[in-house]
Amino acid sequence: ARARQDGERWASALQRAQREALEREATRGAEQARQQELIRDMKGRLLELLREKDALWQKTEGIDTPMPSPAPRDAGLCARCHKDFRLLSRRYNCRVCQGKVCHACSVDVGKQGRCCLLCYQQRHPQAT
Repeated sequence: ARARQDGERWASALQRAQREALEREATRGAEQARQQELIRDMKGRLLELLREKDALWQKTEGIDTPMPSPAPRDAGLCARCHKDFRLLSRRYNCRVCQGKVCHACSVDVGKQGRCCLLCYQQRHPQAT
Protein backbone atom coordinates (compact mmCIF):
# COMPACT_ATOMS: atom_id res chain seq x y z
CA ALA A 1 0.00 0.00 0.00
CA ARG A 2 2.87 2.28 0.75
CA ALA A 3 4.42 1.79 -2.70
CA ARG A 4 1.06 2.69 -4.24
CA GLN A 5 0.90 5.91 -2.21
CA ASP A 6 4.45 6.76 -3.25
CA GLY A 7 3.54 6.05 -6.88
CA GLU A 8 0.44 8.25 -6.65
CA ARG A 9 2.47 11.02 -5.06
CA TRP A 10 5.10 10.79 -7.80
CA ALA A 11 2.40 10.74 -10.49
CA SER A 12 0.73 13.77 -8.90
CA ALA A 13 4.09 15.61 -8.69
CA LEU A 14 4.82 14.71 -12.32
CA GLN A 15 1.41 15.99 -13.47
CA ARG A 16 1.92 19.22 -11.51
CA ALA A 17 5.42 19.70 -13.01
CA GLN A 18 4.02 19.07 -16.52
CA ARG A 19 1.19 21.57 -15.90
CA GLU A 20 3.68 24.19 -14.68
CA ALA A 21 5.93 23.56 -17.68
CA LEU A 22 2.96 24.02 -20.06
CA GLU A 23 1.97 27.24 -18.27
CA ARG A 24 5.56 28.55 -18.51
CA GLU A 25 5.65 27.62 -22.20
CA ALA A 26 2.36 29.45 -22.82
CA THR A 27 3.60 32.52 -20.92
CA ARG A 28 6.90 32.47 -22.84
CA GLY A 29 5.03 32.14 -26.15
CA ALA A 30 2.77 35.10 -25.30
CA GLU A 31 5.80 37.18 -24.26
CA GLN A 32 7.63 36.27 -27.45
CA ALA A 33 4.59 37.23 -29.56
CA ARG A 34 4.35 40.55 -27.71
CA GLN A 35 8.05 41.26 -28.33
CA GLN A 36 7.72 40.41 -32.03
CA GLU A 37 4.75 42.78 -32.31
CA LEU A 38 6.79 45.51 -30.58
CA ILE A 39 9.69 44.96 -33.01
CA ARG A 40 7.28 45.13 -35.96
CA ASP A 41 5.82 48.40 -34.63
CA MET A 42 9.31 49.85 -34.11
CA LYS A 43 10.36 48.94 -37.66
CA GLY A 44 7.19 50.58 -39.01
CA ARG A 45 7.87 53.76 -37.03
CA LEU A 46 11.47 53.78 -38.22
CA LEU A 47 10.30 53.61 -41.82
CA GLU A 48 7.86 56.49 -41.19
CA LEU A 49 10.67 58.60 -39.70
CA LEU A 50 12.97 57.81 -42.63
CA ARG A 51 10.26 58.88 -45.08
CA GLU A 52 9.71 62.12 -43.14
CA LYS A 53 13.46 62.78 -43.10
CA ASP A 54 13.69 62.20 -46.86
CA ALA A 55 10.74 64.51 -47.51
CA LEU A 56 12.29 67.26 -45.35
CA TRP A 57 15.67 66.74 -47.01
CA GLN A 58 14.08 67.19 -50.45
CA LYS A 59 12.33 70.36 -49.29
CA THR A 60 15.52 71.90 -47.91
CA GLU A 61 17.72 70.75 -50.80
CA GLY A 62 16.60 73.67 -52.99
CA ILE A 63 17.14 76.27 -50.27
CA ASP A 64 20.49 78.02 -50.53
CA THR A 65 21.93 80.31 -47.91
CA PRO A 66 21.89 83.88 -49.17
CA MET A 67 25.28 85.03 -50.33
CA PRO A 68 26.44 88.44 -49.14
CA SER A 69 26.64 90.76 -52.09
CA PRO A 70 30.07 92.25 -52.58
CA ALA A 71 30.17 95.99 -52.20
CA PRO A 72 31.37 97.60 -55.42
CA ARG A 73 34.94 98.61 -54.69
CA ASP A 74 37.91 99.74 -56.68
CA ALA A 75 39.78 96.65 -57.93
CA GLY A 76 43.00 98.00 -56.46
CA LEU A 77 41.66 98.29 -52.87
CA CYS A 78 40.69 95.73 -50.23
CA ALA A 79 36.89 95.49 -50.03
CA ARG A 80 37.04 95.48 -46.21
CA CYS A 81 39.89 97.76 -45.03
CA HIS A 82 40.44 99.70 -48.30
CA LYS A 83 44.16 98.97 -48.21
CA ASP A 84 46.01 99.30 -51.54
CA PHE A 85 47.11 96.00 -53.11
CA ARG A 86 50.82 96.24 -53.67
CA LEU A 87 53.75 93.93 -53.89
CA LEU A 88 53.62 93.10 -50.16
CA SER A 89 49.81 93.05 -49.76
CA ARG A 90 48.44 90.25 -51.87
CA ARG A 91 44.89 90.29 -53.23
CA TYR A 92 42.64 87.28 -52.55
CA ASN A 93 39.23 86.54 -54.06
CA CYS A 94 36.68 85.53 -51.44
CA ARG A 95 35.39 82.05 -52.37
CA VAL A 96 31.88 82.99 -51.19
CA CYS A 97 31.12 86.56 -52.30
CA GLN A 98 33.98 86.93 -54.81
CA GLY A 99 35.07 90.20 -53.14
CA LYS A 100 38.75 91.17 -53.32
CA VAL A 101 40.37 91.22 -49.87
CA CYS A 102 43.86 91.44 -48.42
CA HIS A 103 45.56 88.78 -46.30
CA ALA A 104 44.60 90.45 -43.00
CA CYS A 105 40.91 90.65 -43.98
CA SER A 106 40.65 87.01 -45.10
CA VAL A 107 40.61 83.57 -43.51
CA ASP A 108 42.23 80.42 -44.90
CA VAL A 109 39.50 77.75 -45.19
CA GLY A 110 41.77 74.92 -46.28
CA LYS A 111 41.45 73.38 -49.73
CA GLN A 112 38.68 75.82 -50.67
CA GLY A 113 41.13 78.72 -50.52
CA ARG A 114 40.38 81.92 -48.62
CA CYS A 115 37.23 83.86 -47.83
CA CYS A 116 36.68 87.30 -46.35
CA LEU A 117 36.12 87.68 -42.61
CA LEU A 118 32.47 88.72 -43.08
CA CYS A 119 31.57 85.60 -45.07
CA TYR A 120 33.54 83.40 -42.66
CA GLN A 121 31.73 84.88 -39.65
CA GLN A 122 28.34 84.41 -41.34
CA ARG A 123 29.09 80.76 -42.11
CA HIS A 124 30.80 80.05 -38.75
CA PRO A 125 28.98 82.16 -36.11
CA GLN A 126 30.61 80.20 -33.25
CA ALA A 127 34.03 81.48 -34.40
CA THR A 128 33.20 85.11 -33.52
